[in-house]
Amino acid sequence: SFQGGLAQEAPATPTPRPTRPAGAGSTPGQTWTVMLYQDADDKVLEQDIYVDLNEAELVGSTDRVNIVAQVDRYRGGYRGDGDWTDTRRYYITRDNDLQRVSSQLVESLGEVNMANRDTLVDFAAWAIENYPADKYVLIMSDHGMGWPGGWSDPATGGGAPSISRTPLGDALGNHMYLDQIDAALDEIRARTGVDQLEIVGMDACLMGHIEVLSALEPHARYAVVSQETEPALGWAYTSFLGELTQNPDMDGAQLGQIIVDSYIQQDQRILNDQARAEWVGRSPMSARQLTSQLERNITLTAADLSALPALIDRVNELAFRLQEVDQRDVAKARNYTQSFTSVFGSDVPPSYIDLGNFAGLLKQASRSQAVNQAADGVLAALDNLIVAEKNGSNKPGANGLSIYFPNSQLFKLAAAGLRSYVPVSQRFAGQSLWDDFLAFHYTGRSFDA
Repeated sequence: SFQGGLAQEAPATPTPRPTRPAGAGSTPGQTWTVMLYQDADDKVLEQDIYVDLNEAELVGSTDRVNIVAQVDRYRGGYRGDGDWTDTRRYYITRDNDLQRVSSQLVESLGEVNMANRDTLVDFAAWAIENYPADKYVLIMSDHGMGWPGGWSDPATGGGAPSISRTPLGDALGNHMYLDQIDAALDEIRARTGVDQLEIVGMDACLMGHIEVLSALEPHARYAVVSQETEPALGWAYTSFLGELTQNPDMDGAQLGQIIVDSYIQQDQRILNDQARAEWVGRSPMSARQLTSQLERNITLTAADLSALPALIDRVNELAFRLQEVDQRDVAKARNYTQSFTSVFGSDVPPSYIDLGNFAGLLKQASRSQAVNQAADGVLAALDNLIVAEKNGSNKPGANGLSIYFPNSQLFKLAAAGLRSYVPVSQRFAGQSLWDDFLAFHYTGRSFDA
């Protein structure tokens, strides 16, 4: 969690940089704008996200890489670096202090609702219009929930709360739900004329779902997401931003690979002796010991979103063919599949399951050649999608992407069943047969290809 900042000062006017022709690609002189949407208005994550901002400052912007941030802090959480609580925009410049933000304060917005899609749109549009570049990266930080979305804000500043008109929205309240993230990205592209962002990264728990990638696919070339919960320290910002500034002619696949490779191992809260001592408190650990401990349960995936439509086609074929087999075999495969933490609680069987592991276990459980061929198709398409993936020793069945497969109890609940799943993950539900298969699995209602 992070907190930090400067004393209030007059907003500075950002210096626009020249726009290069659309489609310039990986040519000499390629420029980037990296946008950090840091919803730190949270008691648990405030300091962690604020440290991420300080990690970005260890690199700072260059003439070819602009790094800008919008950060909202929590009242009554982390009290460091001025303990300010409003929402601020920074143009990130270099310093060597992990405790204090000294970047250029561009604007103080007062208290805004970071859970509202309009807030995300305003930030990204502002960044793109003021810092034009060849490639854009949007990294969103806060709590994630998987296919429901994430990004809550207890202090809305009098702005409209972000509510989904679903039973799930009634239960959870002010969050940026997945269909709203999809709509926000669509509006960002419409307002700015950007064809696609290079990367949308979600430095948040549980967002490595096929449902989430489906919402991102029209808007970005690559995505970086985690199937499991993330340790509080988040991504290794100093490492991957440093690599980008040293080689700005890379593309999104290369940057995604670096984000995954550097995760945990190159984080400054592990490598920096003082930061590590402050974080672990009375239990001193070496960098190697802390890394080993944190890596056991992690996952992180970089995905090529251009390969997602083919994967959804293969999932549809598998879903259709699963009508032909004994559903007890399907349930058995589901129960043994690698699972991940779920926002729907630990008192019911896990519902966030690894898609690749599920397909592999179906081949063992099913006696249907058609199902086996369809499962092979899913595995091959998944392999084409994954640019980079890492998983800890406690997640041996993680292959990079999850899918929602609720048990019968969750399926019957309005907030966890199709009445919420279909409208919130509406792009995936519109493209796939998965919701039709879930209805068949639990009610026997058949469906056409």
